[in-house]
Formats: sequence, structure tokens, C-alpha cells
Amino acid sequence: MTPSGPSRRAFLLGVPLAAACAPRASDGERSLATLRVVDPALPLLSMTLYGPYDVWRPLALAPPRTLFACSLFAARNGPDGPVLGRNFDWDPNPALLLTTRPPGGPATLSMVDLAYLGVGRDAALRAPRDRRVARRLLNAVRLPFDGMNEHGLAIGMASLPSPALPPRLPGRPTTGSVRVHRLVLDRARTVDEAVAVFRAHNVDFTDSPPLHYLVADRDGDAAVLEFVDRRLSVVRGADGWHAMENALLTGADAADRARHRRYRIMSGRLRAAGGALDADAALALLGEVRQRHTRWSAVYRLRDGVLHYTLNGDPARRRTARLAG
Repeated sequence: MTPSGPSRRAFLLGVPLAAACAPRASDGERSLATLRVVDPALPLLSMTLYGPYDVWRPLALAPPRTLFACSLFAARNGPDGPVLGRNFDWDPNPALLLTTRPPGGPATLSMVDLAYLGVGRDAALRAPRDRRVARRLLNAVRLPFDGMNEHGLAIGMASLPSPALPPRLPGRPTTGSVRVHRLVLDRARTVDEAVAVFRAHNVDFTDSPPLHYLVADRDGDAAVLEFVDRRLSVVRGADGWHAMENALLTGADAADRARHRRYRIMSGRLRAAGGALDADAALALLGEVRQRHTRWSAVYRLRDGVLHYTLNGDPARRRTARLAG
């Protein structure tokens, strides 16, 4: 349940609430009992995290070796309702499909790159039977690389080739560039509320490339959030769709945006469809802009909490996850 009044301000600013504490030991054991290897090829693991968690707990992150790539779009008018589609293009690291069910907060589904927690391929495969490695995965809640909450709010990111300059506002908590996804998933129901979470925090790119973000909600609103000249720029979607890849949208006209191949393909398909894509068509579009290093392709259905995804660019390895239940 989202608080209001003074507690709403504390919620957006990230001030710990009563439920925001470290996971109890029993919650950790219950969570680790759900750990499974879903697909050994990536590999992909899955886990449900029960109980409260402290989003601000410090993490020692493994530094990235190369730049993210990534392609994202939102489509409003399909038969399944609004969807957010995303290719995560990155090093061949293991991943975790994480479900969270915190008390007093929304359930979420998210994908996590486990290399940032220092978990490589071999360690990931043995995690269900190696308690030392498995316990490391309890920290994955702080690093969703894309995700959706039960309110139908989804978020994902892509890197930018040039430095982004976030504002540094006194009195605002500072969060990492991926950890901000967790704050949005835990605190926002709509795109406007997601923007408010960004405005309430200083975003730090020290441990990552500069990023921009796509957020979309169950009502069909979508926006790209970018940092330009120490200000947060909010670029709204139009005509039932939105799209981004690895180039700033702020200040770019249609011709500038069309110079980027993946954006050109996505915008062309979305415009022709009037933003009306079902999950199959959304995955097909992600396939059109897939790259050799696409790790996962995810389509989040925002009205019913269903995630359709494929791994390693292989449409035959399609899977489904659900928030319900």
C-alpha cells in the first residue's frame, strides 16, 4: 500500500520505513529454498525473495567490461494491453529471474545480471546446492536490470556513448544507476510517480556507463528519462508507442533519431502498427533488433503481470513468468 502525506514524501525520498529492514534469517532460508536453474545455457536461475529488505544496503559491485547496448520500446494499444519490450545486450553472464513479495510493498518481477554480484557461470550453476553462493543472490534485489511491479509499472535502461550529467541536489539520497530501478519498482504505480522517484534522488553513474531509462505503466503512458546538463529530461511517448536505444532522445528530431538503425526499425514497426503489438509481435520486433550479444529479450505485459522472454537470442527457448499467485 502506497503511503500518503508526510509518509509519502519519506517513501519517495527513500527514507527507511518500518518494513525496510534486513531480511530475517527465516525469510532468507524460505527464499533460498525456491532457487532453481531454469535454463543451464545462459544460465538463468529463478528465485522468489520473501520478507522485507534494505534497498540501501551497500554492495561491492564487479565493474563492467564493455558497454551495454540494449533496445527498448513501449506499445500501448495491443490486445494484451500496454507492453514494455526490451533486449538486454551485454556480456555472456549468468542471470536471475527474481520475484519479490515484500510485506507492505508491491510484488515485482525483474531480471538481474549476476556478474555484478561476483557470480560467474560455474558458481551460478551450483548455487542451488552451494549455500555460500546462494546467499549472495539475496542481494540481487538491489540490482534489477529491468522489471515490472504488480501495479503495472515497468522500467528498463540502455547505455549512452557520451557522459550523462545527473543533478547533485543537497538533501537528496544518492542511488546507483541500476539500484534506482528497485526504488521505482517499489515506490511507483505510474510513469508520473516514477519520474517523482527520479527527482527525489541523486543518481550516481560511478559504477556504470551513463544510462537513460524507459518507464511505462498499465494505462499506456510511457516516458524516456535522461540526464542532460545536470537536469532530468522527461521525453514523453506519443501515438501509442515509444522507443529508445543507445542515443539521447532529448533535443533530437525525427531525422536525428532515424539515423540509428535499431531505433529506425522499432519506430517504423510501432508507427505502422499504431502501437498495437501483442506479446508475439513484440518478441518478433525484439528479434529484428537482436544483436549477437543479446542475453535476454523480455516483454512485460503491464495489465496482467505476465512476462514473456527468450534467452540468448533463441526464439525456441521462450518462457513465461507471472506475478500472480
